[in-house]
Amino acid sequence: MAFLRQLRDGLVWIETWLAAGSLLLLLGLAVVQILARNLFDTGIADADSLTRYLVLYVTFFGAAVAVERDRHIKIDVCCVVLPTPALRALYRPLRAIAALVCGVLAEAAIRFWLDEWQFAPRHERWQVGVALVIPLGFILLTLQFMLAALIGQEDASCSTS
Repeated sequence: MAFLRQLRDGLVWIETWLAAGSLLLLLGLAVVQILARNLFDTGIADADSLTRYLVLYVTFFGAAVAVERDRHIKIDVCCVVLPTPALRALYRPLRAIAALVCGVLAEAAIRFWLDEWQFAPRHERWQVGVALVIPLGFILLTLQFMLAALIGQEDASCSTS
């Protein structure tokens, strides 16, 4: 169990830095693009496409960190309706189901990405490479939910603080 916790902590550290770096790059690129357009009547080629993908990077890496902190989107009505022992009992099975769903989405994203890579024109291959974040993001979410299902939860409360 200690190994799984260390794996999760290391993964969260990497995901946090990748999300923060992606956000900084996104903000910097957007500011440079705005300044270039407004001050010099020019712009960076494909910067708009890159900013769209950077939003996905921030989203997926942030979502993976949110899973580890148990701050992801969930059905809060369970917290109101179910007693604490039932919430404890459902924690692992619900995380396992979420891992399964994310795993299915990861598999579909991998197939889609491979198809895109195969048929992308040479000059657009960089965008397909950057789009690798979609299957990677679902893989990270699958891994985080699997780790949550295996490790369990220290606190069974539904506090959102």
